[in-house]
This record gives sequence, C-alpha cells and structure tokens, in this order.
Amino acid sequence: MTAELSHKRPAGMLGFGIVWFGQVISLLGTNMSMFALTIWAYELTGSATALALVGFFFVTPMLIVSPFAGALVDRGNRKLMMMISDLAAGLATIVLLVLFLTGSLQIWHLYIAGAFEGVFQAFQWPAYSATISVMLPKEQYGRANGMMSLAESGSNIFSPLLAGALIGFIGLGGILAIDIATFVFAIGALLLVYIPQPRRTVEGQKAQGGIWKEAGYGFRYILERPSLLGLQTVFMLGNFFVSIPFAILAPMILASTSNNKLIYASVTSAGAIGAVIGGLVMSAWGGPKRLVHGVLAGWAISSLLGTVLMGVGRSLPVWVVASFCGAFFIPIINGSNQAIWQKKVAPDLQGRVFSIRRLIAWFVTPLAMLIAGPLADYVFEPGMQAGGDLTTLFAGLVGAAPGSGMSLIFIFGGILAIGVAFAGYLIPVIRDAETILPDHDVLPSAHAEPLEGRVNEMGQPALADPP
Repeated sequence: MTAELSHKRPAGMLGFGIVWFGQVISLLGTNMSMFALTIWAYELTGSATALALVGFFFVTPMLIVSPFAGALVDRGNRKLMMMISDLAAGLATIVLLVLFLTGSLQIWHLYIAGAFEGVFQAFQWPAYSATISVMLPKEQYGRANGMMSLAESGSNIFSPLLAGALIGFIGLGGILAIDIATFVFAIGALLLVYIPQPRRTVEGQKAQGGIWKEAGYGFRYILERPSLLGLQTVFMLGNFFVSIPFAILAPMILASTSNNKLIYASVTSAGAIGAVIGGLVMSAWGGPKRLVHGVLAGWAISSLLGTVLMGVGRSLPVWVVASFCGAFFIPIINGSNQAIWQKKVAPDLQGRVFSIRRLIAWFVTPLAMLIAGPLADYVFEPGMQAGGDLTTLFAGLVGAAPGSGMSLIFIFGGILAIGVAFAGYLIPVIRDAETILPDHDVLPSAHAEPLEGRVNEMGQPALADPP
C-alpha cells in the first residue's frame, strides 16, 4: 500500500471520528461483559477481595509491559498496534465464552484473561493517544481528548442497564458474544482510515537504540522535566487514594442493598451519564485556557463531590448524585492533562513517554486493589458492624450496617485525594507547567521523511500503513 493510495482513505478529523466511533461500539460491548462478569463473580464468591483481584491481574501485567510497548509503538505502526490490541481482547473474550458454555468457567479464569488483555492493552493506549497528535492540529487536542473520554464513558450509559436487562434472556454467554462482535466492528473501523506516521525529531533521533535503551528513555525524558514528573505524581497519588474505594464500589453497593443489581446498575449508569456530559463539555470547550486548572481543580472537585459524597451517602439518590458529579469532571481532568502532554512531547516520542507516564500514574493501582479487598473484609467492615471498634467514632456518619465500613473507606480516600490536588497548586513546577515547558512544534526537527519507506535503527523497513 503506497502513501498516495493510503491518503485516499479518510484522514484528519473525519478519520479520527471513524476510529472514535469504532471504539464507542467496542467499549459498549466490553463494559456490558465487565458488568455481567462482575455480577457473576460476586454471586459466586461473595468476596470483595475476589473482585479486586480481577482488576489487579489486569493492571499489573499492563504496567510491567508498558515501557517496552511504548518503545515498540514508536518503532512500528500505530494503527497496527491498535488492531492487534483489539484482536487480543476479542480472543480473551472468546476463551471465556467457551469456558462458560462448557460449564468450566471459574474465578481464576478471569484473572488469567485479565492478565492477557492487560499485556496487549499496554500497546493500545499509547498508540491511540499518540495517533491524535499526528491526525489533528494541536488546537484540536483538547476536543479530541474529550471525545476519547466520551467514547469510554458514553458506552457506560447503556451497558449496565443493557447487561442487567439482557442477562435474564441471553445469559452471560449471550453478552460475551455481543462483546466479540463489537471487537470486530472496532477493527473494521481502523481498517477504513489513514493514520500517518510521525516525522523524526532531533530528540527522537537521540532516543534511538536497542529496545532496552528506548524502553528506558521515557523515564529519563520525564525525570529531566520536573513539571511533567510533578503532574504525574499528582495522578499517582490521586489514583492511589481513589482506587482503593472504587475497587470495592460494587461490593459496597451490593452489600448495602441486599444484592440489588438494579440499584448498582443505576449508580454506575449515573456515573456514565455524568462522564458523557463531561466529555461533551470537554469536546466543545477544549478545557480551560490554563489546562493545569482542569487537572488540579478537577481532581479536588471530583474527589469531594464523587468519592467523599459516595461514602457519606447511604441511599440510592445520594449515590446517584455522587456518581454523576464525580464522573463529570473525569473527562476534564484527563483531557486537560492529555492535551498538556501532547503539546509538550514530540509525536515520535509519545509512545515511549506516554507509556512511562501511565506507569508512573498507575503503578500504585495494583497495590490499591490488593489493599482494598482485605481492608474492607477484615478491617473496616468488621469494625463498623454493631459493637465494632470503629462504630463509636463513625457510626453517626455512615451507620453500622453491611457496607458501612466500605463507605468509610470512600470518605478517607476522597479527603486524601483532595489534599493531593491542593498540594499541586502549592508547587510552582506543577502549577506553572504550561509556561515552563515549550510546545514540541517550536523545537528543532530532524527534517526527515515520515517513517514509511525508511529503515529503523536495526536496518529493518519501518511498517507501512496496513491495507
């Protein structure tokens, strides 16, 4: 496939819109499966720890592989990387479907499937994020990132309710089959569009070398720029403090409502609606003029109205409001942060740098997931039952019934996350990141052709746009 023929395919905002729509459909199927599998796993085990471990086994392999995945994304073809990631997720779902239909599905199968998907997801996110930088002008980054958040959260509006409604008619197997079909749709959308490869920069040429050097370059790049490191430290600490409570959201709601699936679905759907509206706002607005306010103020407000309020509330109306408000600011937080990085990091480095960026922000998440279940099952839940050690202090706040201990975890986690956001405003290299760092388009270019038709540092042809 020549570059000339490739350019006849949809590109620019039209091409991005096609890829985006494919992801909306794919994520709808994925989230339906996640909802149905969560219900299945909790009914099977009745354990918050078991559910938290599903997330742990997904995130941990993804983070371990991320540095090498980012280097390979920069070396190769980003569209191909996204297609392979979708294919791998589809294969994992097919295996789960076969196991379920044969009556062999067990909780540990979800751990293995999650680990497999996590490895390939390590390629998906940096490739998708870096694709925006080569398809669109930087003035559109904030809006495009709002659309990305919209794709992720928009699928959640209907997925819990659809899964909850359909599972009684088509069962878990039918929902997994729908998920497989949506992966095929997403791959087809990618095949339709043209995604250009980035041009080489001077900084990108300096980063070339063996796979170990390239994998480690993202660390060096961020460590040499305290503003970028500071921004990711905010995300690292904030993610840790909110990941602990949200790893046990499902068991908290289910324990508090005698396993009422409709209430759980309503709470998650309210959050999805909030995230969709937030994504629409970010898509139309593009974020505040100083994007760092979208990051820091967004973290503080989301943690207060989402995490803390979720813990204080002990009924559906409060949970719905908290879920909506907390999720509304997530597209603004992520879109603002993403736009900062896309403006400051050269496109031919974004695979490596963005992978390490996510590693910094997320490496505490597996620890949070490991802590969440035992903290709920063995400390806070027993402590908040009638006569428990914590009831004297906190029973007036969250009650002394099943789920009260997990509610208290939400309150503590939210307060700590608010503190992280305020600390970011007190540190100049974080607060003034946008003025300290130059945009990548004012940095020197290597004046080289795009990667198509060139050889990489190992003397091998760079991958062309697949047909």
